Amino acid sequence: MSAAKRDFGSFHSSNVQELLDIPDDDYVPPELPFRCDLFEKYKSDPPIFGKEIKKKHFLLEDNCVFLNHGAFGGVLKDALDIAQKYQVWTERQPLRFYDRELLPRLVHVTRRIAKFINCDAKDIVLVENATTALNTVIQGIPLRQGDTVFIFNITYGAVKKMLHWRCEQTGAQIQEVEVDFPITGKQQLIDYVEANLKDGTRLAVFDHIPSNTPFIMPLKEIIHICKSRNVPVLIDGAHGLGSLPLDITSLDPDYYITNAHKWFCCPKGTALMYVRKELQTSTRPLIISHGFGSGFNSEFIWAGLHDYSPFLALHTVLDFWETVGQDKIYSYIHALSRQAGRMLCEGWKTDLAAPEDMFGSMCLVRLPDGLQKMSANVDYSAAETVQNSLYHKFNIEVPVKCVQQRLYVRISAHIYNGISEYEVLRDAVLDIEKSYKEGT
Repeated sequence: MSAAKRDFGSFHSSNVQELLDIPDDDYVPPELPFRCDLFEKYKSDPPIFGKEIKKKHFLLEDNCVFLNHGAFGGVLKDALDIAQKYQVWTERQPLRFYDRELLPRLVHVTRRIAKFINCDAKDIVLVENATTALNTVIQGIPLRQGDTVFIFNITYGAVKKMLHWRCEQTGAQIQEVEVDFPITGKQQLIDYVEANLKDGTRLAVFDHIPSNTPFIMPLKEIIHICKSRNVPVLIDGAHGLGSLPLDITSLDPDYYITNAHKWFCCPKGTALMYVRKELQTSTRPLIISHGFGSGFNSEFIWAGLHDYSPFLALHTVLDFWETVGQDKIYSYIHALSRQAGRMLCEGWKTDLAAPEDMFGSMCLVRLPDGLQKMSANVDYSAAETVQNSLYHKFNIEVPVKCVQQRLYVRISAHIYNGISEYEVLRDAVLDIEKSYKEGT
């Protein structure tokens, strides 16, 4: 009897690789105890994005203008409901769930998400967040005295700290290349790598979509340069999944990390780590448990007792994206982001931090000149002042960034947003600017 069809009894981590090895045509997944059937109607009657879908499928407050999905995401209400059902299901018979059901169910959802991002299921593992995965990869790189790690100055702050700490341990050094704003086009980023990346660099780290300056990095071209110089490349794709079509096989990175609880709208605590096959034996989990020594996926699939329901709720999120259609979702959020960016630039008489076609689900718009002069030094505190004013006076949740002594607002666009919300932001910023000029 095949591994997919037999009763596993007490299922152990070492069996995980066996399940992942089964060809798709022969694999029989475990039956799901819960399934959300609300999406089936969308096959013939597509949902209306904006306020209607916000009310049906999200938990966000109606009175808040929420333009900061890029921070911590916003869960799909239906997926959270399923996660909570799994929590109750677990407690009805904990031994049955953890000892007999859990690992085959994790293999099932791993196989599904692997198809969605187009990679081999044996090359990805589920982890709780991008931070954990990035630490895992960085700590597994065998850095030595004199080695170099290549990054841009716009690399996410927490990742910089991971790399600095690792370099302090090993004697390696960081080569940080400055990115000038506003960006003229993707060739500018490619040229930075072409001109500065040295042969023999031990690791290059790039954001797929930098958090503070959310343009889409030209990864295919950059990864090609890295490979031509034999430099391993780690992609921090925390904003990748659910923000733009993700095809791991086409990108062909050495490591790719992404959150599922951000743009993909899974319950908090769901992320993916992809590792190229040749590098899997040197990429070991931070937490050593029963699967250690039994294969790459086995080593990561069980990290001790914790709440695995967010992983299992990924089925519901996949059902939503596959039924509604990811092309329709991406088309809406990208078009809305760009429409809002143009409208804000026109209303504030400013510009974007990069060409419009380099932005996807987020956009970085320079604030009006009047707000650039709020203080003697345009810095983080000046940005925080504007951001707090927008929240406390207007109930607008949106981040304000300071980039090279200029203030920008980073807008996010998801399927529950509509253009009227950005109009509220436009008018609120003009009101704050007017108050500042009048000294009130």
